[in-house]
Amino acid sequence: MVKIRLMRVGKRKQPSYRIVVMEGTDKQGGRAVATIGHYNPLAEPAEVTVDTAAALSWLNRGAQPSPAARRILAKSGVLKALGEARSGREGAPGEGDVG
Repeated sequence: MVKIRLMRVGKRKQPSYRIVVMEGTDKQGGRAVATIGHYNPLAEPAEVTVDTAAALSWLNRGAQPSPAARRILAKSGVLKALGEARSGREGAPGEGDVG
């Protein structure tokens, strides 16, 4: 199973994270399939950059975000865009209309 999670980078006491797509069985510092953004919690305010198109693509393919990655994706609006895309697809005109 493919997962979206955070990969810690940076020096000691200066954490920075990459938002990456990895196989679920890979170890924490393993090789990432794709990098879709980064997160810097030390900046004021916290700096978040997410490639929305890439994130939506991976989520549509079944990638499961970790709890921390889910919070970051929600704050950046990716999960809202995913919900709108899915609801727009389900409520297409002509599908299931009775009258």
